[in-house]
Amino acid sequence: MADSGSASVGTIPVQHLRAGDHAFVSYADDDAGRDVVSAFAWAGLVKREKVMVFAAPHMEAEEVWNRLDAPGALLGAAREHGQLVLSSMRALIRPQDAFTPGRQWERITEETDRALAEGYSGLRTYIDMHWVGDLGADVDVMMHRESHAQHLFTDRPYTEICAYDSRWFDPGVLTAMHEAHPCRLLPRLGALHVEQSYGIVRLVGEADLATREQFISGVREGLRRGEQSQLLTVDLSGLVFLGVACAVDLLRLVLEHAHGPVQVDCPPTSVRILHRAGADQVPHLVINEVAR
Repeated sequence: MADSGSASVGTIPVQHLRAGDHAFVSYADDDAGRDVVSAFAWAGLVKREKVMVFAAPHMEAEEVWNRLDAPGALLGAAREHGQLVLSSMRALIRPQDAFTPGRQWERITEETDRALAEGYSGLRTYIDMHWVGDLGADVDVMMHRESHAQHLFTDRPYTEICAYDSRWFDPGVLTAMHEAHPCRLLPRLGALHVEQSYGIVRLVGEADLATREQFISGVREGLRRGEQSQLLTVDLSGLVFLGVACAVDLLRLVLEHAHGPVQVDCPPTSVRILHRAGADQVPHLVINEVAR
């Protein structure tokens, strides 16, 4: 059951998270995802949100701080003033020892209200789901919490990432939780995700030299699939970055496509890049500027 109060739906990069988002992300090694939590925390600080990081219980606090602020100590003021807080699920539900969805929901609501009372624009939390094993919680109870938490996000300035270690959780649990969260994050910065559906190819993340071949392959496959549709849409609204090389590749592929108009949905920055790359010379290209 997806959380209807969330602001975003589908696969998105962490940079596109908005207040009201309930996001799933998974990782498969101890270093994976460190850039995601760091970007998430820094974005919250910039937006004047309070940020709480619930790291894996086995991680030492200084290790978490170092991951957030490598290589310097720029988060000192945020730590000192309480805008950035390291906590744990054990501390959150105190004085209760056992996890219950009701207690966690109650405390998150209180923490959101406290953040607003302290003058912040909202609250965002990064929750490593290793707390389930640390508290000996029932996985089915945790799954109920995850799929019935929409009231925390509906019309509330609360944002949450739930991070699952794929080495620890059963594949069936991971699949269920992937589906239960209304938005899913790319597992790392710099990644590119491609989604194909009838008449639409959607690209999410970063289209640069590192992901260029994947970008070309995705667009080419979308054009091939779109041969039977009256209009193919290439949706770039989920990109954080569009490199010039990928922009040129896109225009070249569209020029080679002889099966009707191609609409490219993209934010203003990408619109400018495409025009500089020669979009005006592609006769059956329609650029549709969109805003997130």
